[in-house]
Amino acid sequence: MASFTAAGTAYATWGEPMIPFFIFYSMFGFQRVGDLIWAFGDARGRGFLLGATAGRTTLQGEGLQHDDGHSPALASTVPNCRVYDPAFAYELAVIVEDGLRRMYGEKPEDCFYYITLYNEMIPMPAMPAGAKDGILRGLYRYKPAPKGDFANRVRILASGTAMLAALEAAELLAEHHDTAAEIWSATSYKALREEALSVERWNRLHPTEVPRVPYVSHILAANGGSGPTVAVTDYLKAVPDQVARWVPAPFIPLGTDGYGFSDTQLGDVKGETVAEAIRRYDVDPETVDPREA
Repeated sequence: MASFTAAGTAYATWGEPMIPFFIFYSMFGFQRVGDLIWAFGDARGRGFLLGATAGRTTLQGEGLQHDDGHSPALASTVPNCRVYDPAFAYELAVIVEDGLRRMYGEKPEDCFYYITLYNEMIPMPAMPAGAKDGILRGLYRYKPAPKGDFANRVRILASGTAMLAALEAAELLAEHHDTAAEIWSATSYKALREEALSVERWNRLHPTEVPRVPYVSHILAANGGSGPTVAVTDYLKAVPDQVARWVPAPFIPLGTDGYGFSDTQLGDVKGETVAEAIRRYDVDPETVDPREA
């Protein structure tokens, strides 16, 4: 039994759980020690894996070997790993608090966490009222669409450092393209997918009951809005694609597949409007597909 003394009082540490926080370059995490992570999960281990300098486009000074575009996808394959990609400090605080409760509370669960951490200078706002439940469940509306008589509307789902691009895009859409965009923070596509799959299973096994609705479908429908839903991520499109079939169509994921960087997607608007935007933002339409770069 270990012990220590403070202010003349002896304290024993016998029987006290240690809470591991293992922080590492996200690019060097799951793929390099993946077998150990699976063994850890199989052994019912608990703790936090923190993928630092996460994302494909956030650490260009050290080359492609540091460009992580896939760690949330790899982490999502481990059954008892809870995967989160927070954009703001308050989201991280809520997630860690939840992890401590789940893994070390009165009814400890056999799970562990993978949480991305970024290398960007991101302004840290206060937590919006009522956001906590959505943070933990994987999705909440961070910013409503601007008021006004806009011709078009769109939802943007963003996570991690891609939140900065989403917020800038919303301003540009309103200023130049007569489009009102509401911003949603997608903290965990894995959590959304698992809940939706559980709802589907319940509905199959209870055919005479009123069907349940997955959280991701319900929360998007409950907040109204119309137009396409665009998911922006600094990872593979496969990460937001985890929830594609439960999101109102059209659903358009924008990610960083391949060795390239972020890509874009043309919308259902007049060709002249798209061409003008291409000129305005100096987009090279002949550049190589990021997936093949």
